[in-house]
Amino acid sequence: MKGRIELSVVLQASNITKEFPGVKALNNVSFELHKGQIHALCGENGAGKSTLINVLSGVFPRGTYDGKIMMDGEEVYFETVRDASSYGIAVIHQELSLFNELTVKENMFINNELKGRLFLDEDKMHIECLEWLKRIRMEDVHPETQIKKLGVGNQQLIEIARVLRQSNVRVLILDEPTAALTETETKILLEILRELRDSGMAIAYISHKLTEVMQLADYVTVLRDGESVGGKAIADITEPELVAMMVGRQISEMFPPRHESHGDVLLEVKNYSVNEHFTNKPVVTDASFDLKEGEILGVFGLIGAGRTELMSSIFGSPRFKRDGKVMLDGQELIINTPKDSIDAGIFYCTEDRKSQGIIPKMNIRENITISRLKDFKRGLFVDQDQEIITSEKKVKELRVKTPDLETKIMNLSGGNQQKVLLARSLVGNTRILILDEPTRGIDIGAKQEIYSIINELAQQGISIIMVSSELPEILGLSNRVLVMHRGRITGEFDDCEKVTQEQILAKAAGLN
Repeated sequence: MKGRIELSVVLQASNITKEFPGVKALNNVSFELHKGQIHALCGENGAGKSTLINVLSGVFPRGTYDGKIMMDGEEVYFETVRDASSYGIAVIHQELSLFNELTVKENMFINNELKGRLFLDEDKMHIECLEWLKRIRMEDVHPETQIKKLGVGNQQLIEIARVLRQSNVRVLILDEPTAALTETETKILLEILRELRDSGMAIAYISHKLTEVMQLADYVTVLRDGESVGGKAIADITEPELVAMMVGRQISEMFPPRHESHGDVLLEVKNYSVNEHFTNKPVVTDASFDLKEGEILGVFGLIGAGRTELMSSIFGSPRFKRDGKVMLDGQELIINTPKDSIDAGIFYCTEDRKSQGIIPKMNIRENITISRLKDFKRGLFVDQDQEIITSEKKVKELRVKTPDLETKIMNLSGGNQQKVLLARSLVGNTRILILDEPTRGIDIGAKQEIYSIINELAQQGISIIMVSSELPEILGLSNRVLVMHRGRITGEFDDCEKVTQEQILAKAAGLN
């Protein structure tokens, strides 16, 4: 029941203060988890959520922070993650810790195998694995299936089952567990978490998806700038009030006023089909669409619809073979590599910001200019002065929050990393910008800023294709929407102010 809080406190953090060189990540923060409770921890990127988790789970050993941690009313000391685990504290991070080459069964029992007299008891592990697969609604998956052959959503559920196999788990902490899940997978996960809550487990739940928080949590605590700004039972707070607590201000309009003015057709894609390069598996079939100057074209579809494959293929990804025509200004484009697209003024921002977008150990200046280094070459060398001038201009235009251009991009929040990638895409004569999941894993305040930037770019005449799994985002920003299902374009909607989410979802499901 929402708002229910059990009297039994399982885990309590009192007056936690944690400092890094020049930064106070947590300042006198207190947090507690009750038995049989789902407690959401919310805040913008950089608010201190991850730091608090690392304190609670033993990543930061005692002596590296001030304050105390208590279990069942008694003070405890964690020197390692193993120490926290011995007390029944388990953390499921956004980055999964599964081994792709191993099977489902091997991953589920790794470092915790069942042994017979002389060898591993493979039969017993197989039977128990089947029981866990049934519990997480994955009865159709065989225990000997390699993890790499499963989707991200199923991998997430396997990770949870692996953790829960440890019989002593009393506190489960989840960090953005649904960031890459489909709506169906998310529904399954939330059902499982409610069952665990009802069985008495204490659950800390971190998510930027506030609608999800409002549906799932019993209680919410908000961190802002390393400090706690309070907590409330979910029954006693609305989503706008929660947003205001997180960002320190009211956000009355999430999306900017729609930019309706656009010009002639700039890009045409005709009878375009895509096959995977090595397997020859078809992923897009006979797609045709156009894009106008200064238009925001939203592209929606469920997982497996072929949206990313279509857009990354147009950009020149070597993963795919393509057939059909791409026309720019009425002239056919021959695109064999991403360089061909960039030279034509087309830039693609990947959905996988961390592994395919940013270059973590490079600084902001280097990340911004990396795709256009030829423009900064002077003889055999790179003109760093010109790099600095260009990067400073883009950082200012896109309102990137950073101490300086020499800061490593991995030290920025997700929202600011995304702004740097946008800055990279705008170096040079970019005419078409393809944004794949531009606000994935970004907090609500940063989302609003990204939306404003996208709208401003369209007003400047840049044509934008925006792939997104979030329907409010699609309807709030787009001038026109394409819907895909199983590699085909199944719908197109011109009036985004009148079309409903149900209409779009019907096309995305392949219904007439």
